[in-house]
Amino acid sequence: MKNFLIIVLLISWSVLSDDETMHKDHESMQMMDHMHHSEHHSSSPVGTTGNMHHMGWMVSVKQGFMNMSGNILDGDSIANADILQLPNPMGNMPANLSVIPEDMDMQMTMIDVMYAPTKDLTLMMMGTYVSRDMTLGTYAAMMDRNLLGTFKTSSSDLSELTFSALRTISDTDNSKWYAEATLQKSLGNNDQTGLVLTPMGTKMNMILPYAMQPSDKATRLILGLNNSRKLSEKVSWTNQARFKKVLDEKEWSLGDQLELNSWVQYQYISSLSVSTRLKFVSQKDISGSNPMIMAPVQTANPENYGGDELHIGFGANYDLSSLTSKQDVVGVEVLFPIIQEKNGLQMETKHQIVLGFNRSF
Repeated sequence: MKNFLIIVLLISWSVLSDDETMHKDHESMQMMDHMHHSEHHSSSPVGTTGNMHHMGWMVSVKQGFMNMSGNILDGDSIANADILQLPNPMGNMPANLSVIPEDMDMQMTMIDVMYAPTKDLTLMMMGTYVSRDMTLGTYAAMMDRNLLGTFKTSSSDLSELTFSALRTISDTDNSKWYAEATLQKSLGNNDQTGLVLTPMGTKMNMILPYAMQPSDKATRLILGLNNSRKLSEKVSWTNQARFKKVLDEKEWSLGDQLELNSWVQYQYISSLSVSTRLKFVSQKDISGSNPMIMAPVQTANPENYGGDELHIGFGANYDLSSLTSKQDVVGVEVLFPIIQEKNGLQMETKHQIVLGFNRSF
């Protein structure tokens, strides 16, 4: 699946580059005129990152929401009764998994400042604050494995800070290539605790599993490549590849990640654009572990992280400049999973929503 998507993306880029040289100068000039006219109004889908600003300053605020419920084992749905039959890989009692995640909500607040000293260079700094709420069910460790009750855990903290530079490497009449280099530092707490209901029916304050930690304390390098092309006066097509590499592994670190995005954007009217996006993410599992994270729950196992996922997103951006007399844009994007080939036993993603507002100066 992963190799197929990579090949499709590379072929798409190759076709775009080859076709670009076949356009007549007259057609290119007409396209360029329209690009300059619509450049102020068009924006990338609000759920994407690593996009260039045209000139000057831009401040952006985004609010993301994600819901997960139910569980899947190697990509297939699994019932709670079957999860209770799985061995506890942490090597302690009870012998089988006894705490099962039921529902999880995650919220992300992202604030970024972009500065483009020239049309070919964009500098960006972004901070991300994350909060998570998870509901879990605890089952008796022995005998009939009855449900003892449910409980909730929560965590929140500043998650990461990123510094990015985006540089144009090719800019023709109707196609633009640019590269991204980003340094990302994970800042938040990686040992937050919570009150949990144990399989013995008691409550205990414990270090929460990895899925509930705001940070892994690692530093990462992100390298990206984008191609954006006008297909017609109202339609553009963008392909993006981003690779995230851990530079300094800590006690435990989330795995390296490859992300591929491809979206088509349609300028419905001068102030409104709509988009459809395919997003593919492939991530390795967690390296290392915290020996104090040892509850009989799937999220305590570092191997139950990462995998391959394909999502489809639908978005819209609206330019408010005609209403506010300022260069303001609001956007929304909703993503749904198509394929979830996650490693091991994990919660199933249901949907993601991103809302955004940006102002250019």
